[in-house]
Amino acid sequence: MKNANTTTWNDLKDQVYGEKGTTRRDLLDRDFKSFKVGLQLREARETKKMTQDQLGEIIEKKRSFISRIENDASNMTLKTLFDIVEKGLGGKLKIDIEV
Repeated sequence: MKNANTTTWNDLKDQVYGEKGTTRRDLLDRDFKSFKVGLQLREARETKKMTQDQLGEIIEKKRSFISRIENDASNMTLKTLFDIVEKGLGGKLKIDIEV
């Protein structure tokens, strides 16, 4: 049972950014997903005990590019994402699409 004085994260997002389906809320959710992808890439790289320089060398990109991707993956092409995950990290990329 929910305490009357408790505000959930979803309630807070509804109050501050609007309900799901509104432009402002959709932008927040999309930005969060991009941020999450960057974190996942960083964690995968660190799990492989690779530096940004080493990963960049494998996929022929500069360390600063890898850093930008890990901190904000919002402006990355699918080709780059596949290169990082499969070529650079030796992993597999799974993408889910919801309609």
